Amino acid sequence: MLGFTDGVLRVKVAAPPVKGKANRELLSFLSRLLGIKERDLAIIQGQTSRNKTVAVSGLSNQQVLDRLQDTC
Repeated sequence: MLGFTDGVLRVKVAAPPVKGKANRELLSFLSRLLGIKERDLAIIQGQTSRNKTVAVSGLSNQQVLDRLQDTC
């Protein structure tokens, strides 16, 4: 992970962007980081783009920010 820049979480994954491998690795990484199940995460924008919007279920926005800031 690279951290926050201008309010955006920047993450670098090792998996290639082939057949969704990078997306799966991103969701797996975020689930471990946030302490939630992968099924509680969804890429809602940017499936094939470098920039993605990820929805998080089961946590408030503040909880997500607190957990991310604790690890960055």
